[in-house]
Amino acid sequence: MIREADPWRLQYFADVPCPDGVEIPTEDSDAWLWNPRHRWVYDKIAVALSQGLEAGPHGTTPPRFPAFSKPIVNLRGMGIDSRVLRDADEYQRGYAAGHMWMPLLEGTHVSTDVAVIDGAPRWWRHVTGKPAGEGTFDHWIVHAAADPALEVRCGAWVRAHLAGYTGMLNLETIGGTIIEAHLRFSDQWPDLYGAGWVAAVIELYRAGRWDFADRDRRDGFSVVLFGPKERRYRHPSRALVDDVLHMPGVSSVQITFHEDRDPEWHAMPPGGFRLAIVNCFDPAVGRAAREKLRAFFLS
Repeated sequence: MIREADPWRLQYFADVPCPDGVEIPTEDSDAWLWNPRHRWVYDKIAVALSQGLEAGPHGTTPPRFPAFSKPIVNLRGMGIDSRVLRDADEYQRGYAAGHMWMPLLEGTHVSTDVAVIDGAPRWWRHVTGKPAGEGTFDHWIVHAAADPALEVRCGAWVRAHLAGYTGMLNLETIGGTIIEAHLRFSDQWPDLYGAGWVAAVIELYRAGRWDFADRDRRDGFSVVLFGPKERRYRHPSRALVDDVLHMPGVSSVQITFHEDRDPEWHAMPPGGFRLAIVNCFDPAVGRAAREKLRAFFLS
């Protein structure tokens, strides 16, 4: 089965049969448990050093500033406690056990899903986001186009370091440098990858082969709604969600929090509380859909 912890994402997998005994992770905690040989990729110091970058745990001294600080291992995501260290004084004041430093990279931040068979990439899809500040994103673009340079660079790393691994892989890069690796795919936008993609993932884990035609690629958009922190929200009615779903070009709607749990329970970036995601094929429609939901949540 596809192990999905977030109920708002079960919609992508509910109607695709998965054979008994096939376990497919969408959470890093499951991927870490089920892949003991390759779980080292969750050590961000190891990932940095594998590319020849300078990196180390807090308590060792960065050779130059600014540097970037984040947890060495973070299985919950959402940019928790990451920050720029601008000088040595800021580094000393920001010391935190379990954190690391690495170079402050420049360039485009890309999230890439890769289908891998025995350490060899067989399929790629690249996504870029428009930051909205403090770890939040306004939207993500699921690009139809390939990125040959990035695929060559990351493909060489996959072949060098993931021999024996078969499954989905998510790589986050900045300027072509890998900053994080996840032994899973991004479960925020599988509906934007095209019909039959989830079935192909199941077959990858079941039989170790990749069979996805991928003939109908087009740009997709994942539009995110954040609200202020430190308040409690309720879910919109099914009628409102259906109204958004029926807007032309909208593929899916996710209400991305548990109504019955305290806001502090949710892992969120510093800049806001994520309320909803609209996946679509027209960014203008996605923004209009977001405004419908914003009017409900922030009224």
